[in-house]
Amino acid sequence: MSILQELDVSLAERSYKITVGQKVLDCVGESFPGAMKDKSLFVLTDENVSAPHGMTVYEGLKSCGARSVQMLALPAGETTKSMDMLGRVLSWMLDHEVDRQSVLFAVGGGVIGDLAGLAASLAMRGIHFVQVPTTLLAQVDSSVGGKTAINMPQGKNMAGSFYQPAAVICDIDVLESLPRREFLSGYAEIVKYGLINDPEFFIWLEKDGGAVCDRKPKALSHAIATACRKKAEIVEEDEREEQSVRALLNFGHTFGHALEAVTDYDGRLLHGEAVSIGMVLAFQLSHRMGLCSEKDVDRVIQALSKAGLPTAVHKIFPPLSADVKEIIRYMKHDKKAVDGKMVFILARGIGKTFVCDDVEMDDVEAVLAHSMKGV
Repeated sequence: MSILQELDVSLAERSYKITVGQKVLDCVGESFPGAMKDKSLFVLTDENVSAPHGMTVYEGLKSCGARSVQMLALPAGETTKSMDMLGRVLSWMLDHEVDRQSVLFAVGGGVIGDLAGLAASLAMRGIHFVQVPTTLLAQVDSSVGGKTAINMPQGKNMAGSFYQPAAVICDIDVLESLPRREFLSGYAEIVKYGLINDPEFFIWLEKDGGAVCDRKPKALSHAIATACRKKAEIVEEDEREEQSVRALLNFGHTFGHALEAVTDYDGRLLHGEAVSIGMVLAFQLSHRMGLCSEKDVDRVIQALSKAGLPTAVHKIFPPLSADVKEIIRYMKHDKKAVDGKMVFILARGIGKTFVCDDVEMDDVEAVLAHSMKGV
């Protein structure tokens, strides 16, 4: 085991550590703040990562002196974040004598992490859970901050809770086998942290982003640790998104979630790809409103396209059948909406984002239409 970075998320009694390292998957039990001895432990994973990653954690926990260790592998994919699957996970834990001292380990991407966190918050009115993210997207985004959720027919992440993990364990070695497209989906979220409030980090990515995308350990661990640190700072300031500070983490997501929804989550658009397009649209909207320069927009497009990420709606394939009006209908379901009024995260420049509820819908329609035309 080689620990490259250790970060603290300081939230009083809900504080925890984020560990970024190599070969740490074998020692997950040792990273949890408390003994595993005589506890009932549960490993939730999906069928894509159950072998070897889920089994690695499972076998490691069996050697910690636990009373029992159970593992459940669910179907992979966004449809697993459902009410039916939530019930299945809760029933599985109850069937195997879960109690208040039990610990649930979420081994997988954001889908498993979100579902496990919500299940942990509900089982016995709350048990400990540990995030063991196996995708770049989950390592730098969903595993940190305590947002848990499932999807509903009305939209993504519409039923959930704020429930902090007991620890987050990021093993960069597991990313070696991640398909490049999924890896780049996570890279989009890394770029996001530079755009929202860290222009120096964005400049570093402009220079060294290629090394991150090539999975060079030193660059990759620095990017993951920096992204986690930036998110931790925001979560510490506004844990439950009550002061608009945490809302900045949704930069690019108002557009992005709507684009995901109109594809019906059919696989043609990964979450990070949707966010990539959404961040460009947010900068284009900001430029149209006179908030930022065209040069800023061009830098964002260049940084994302250089990595191989989509930067416009017309790059989605197969093309969307939805029109601008339908995309906007989905955007109006966004959780940041207040009293039915849409709220956007806009930018006054690289690293200078802010919350804005004063946006003309004509401007939104215009940037969407331009992005869909491919000109």
